[in-house]
Amino acid sequence: MLRFLFFFIAAFSLSAAMLSAAERPNFIIIIGDDVGWNDVGPYGHPHVKTPNLDRMAAAGIRFDAAFLTCSSCSPSRCSIVTGRYPHSTGAAELHMPLPADQVVFAGLLKQAGYYTGAAGKWHLGKPAEKNFDRIMGGRPSGCENWETMLRERPRDQPFFMWFASNDAHRPYSANTIEKPHQREEIVVPPYLPDEPPVRDDLGMYYDEIARLDEYVGKVMAELKEQGIADNTFVLFMSDNGRPFPRSKTTIYDSGVKTPFLVQWPAGVRAGQTTESLVSSVDIAPTILELAGLPKSPTFQGKSFASILKDPQSETRDYVFSEHNWHDYQAFERSIRSKDYLYIYNALPQLSGSPPADAVRSPTFETMLKLEEAGKLTADQRGPLMTPRPQEELYDVKSDPFQLRNLINEPQYAKTLELMRGEYKAWTSRTEDAVPQQWTPDKFDRQTGLPLKKK
Repeated sequence: MLRFLFFFIAAFSLSAAMLSAAERPNFIIIIGDDVGWNDVGPYGHPHVKTPNLDRMAAAGIRFDAAFLTCSSCSPSRCSIVTGRYPHSTGAAELHMPLPADQVVFAGLLKQAGYYTGAAGKWHLGKPAEKNFDRIMGGRPSGCENWETMLRERPRDQPFFMWFASNDAHRPYSANTIEKPHQREEIVVPPYLPDEPPVRDDLGMYYDEIARLDEYVGKVMAELKEQGIADNTFVLFMSDNGRPFPRSKTTIYDSGVKTPFLVQWPAGVRAGQTTESLVSSVDIAPTILELAGLPKSPTFQGKSFASILKDPQSETRDYVFSEHNWHDYQAFERSIRSKDYLYIYNALPQLSGSPPADAVRSPTFETMLKLEEAGKLTADQRGPLMTPRPQEELYDVKSDPFQLRNLINEPQYAKTLELMRGEYKAWTSRTEDAVPQQWTPDKFDRQTGLPLKKK
């Protein structure tokens, strides 16, 4: 590895000198917090107020098969900035800081002459701060300093900005926006009960997405005002699924599929869509390629730059995701193709409780009451079931919510064998393994309250 790094550094230095500051694109990643992939207008939601994301999708390219490597806040973010799967970053579990020896693509851009800034939610740990020239916070939305960061940047350098929102993370409050979403505007997925408290909970979640959208519009307006919109690559995405049962922390589509919009007038034709699979681990190599820089040998992802030019281009056959400790002990892995999803669970004896803050939510409280009354449907009981299947297989085309497990269906035996084989090859390639020691639960899975330390 040291030999590869030596040649990488030499090639990196040569590449950095080849493009002038004017030729190199600027980069902005706007990352929503707990925003479900289909809870924004560009992905078909009929009522969530996201006019700026709608315009962004119309002006660029919408990825319809983009997936995260993890449905957990900090592990997902650490994976994005390193181009590595969570178990390979040294920060696989919630709140773990990214180790200082991890290569961060923002740091590589900084070494190549880019100004690097971060504003809003951090959640990468203290050691990662060295990769950024400036870091700013922001409350309550986390987006309050995005415009300031753009206005106060040095004008003689290309830039990379990491704009991370707190929206739409719990807790919620009423009247976040001037015109809150109403109960009749809510789309309740089949794995949640359609009850008034659930609709109200989803409504306040929608409100925070709408607030985030307003800040997206402000960023776009500032880029236009500065005359740099054409050569600025802007990516909008989320770090994980909505903070509701059977979404956040899971590795179903509701947990790891992400909205993924790219606007870059100089490099992307307007009004494009693509069904090509991409992973959040692919962002780091893509940005370095577009900046005219070599890919770090530490990256585990694949550049999707070719898809920006040709939406029919394919760069991968599978995406992989994982679920490690997030409030509760866990070890789940998934492999997804365009047609199938396979899940392996090393701890099937444990329930699939949502994160502790979602357990304390009106939605989960309603689910517990319905379960006690025997009124929760089979599709809604998933987070309460024990034991769970050790393996799951879904036809994602005919079963988009992944509710019918095909693992024991004889006609899918060959598909199961193929997906198992690809999963095992990935674990070998990335040196993934079931832990010898487990991080214990920190919260009660039924109440969401902290457990007393033993």
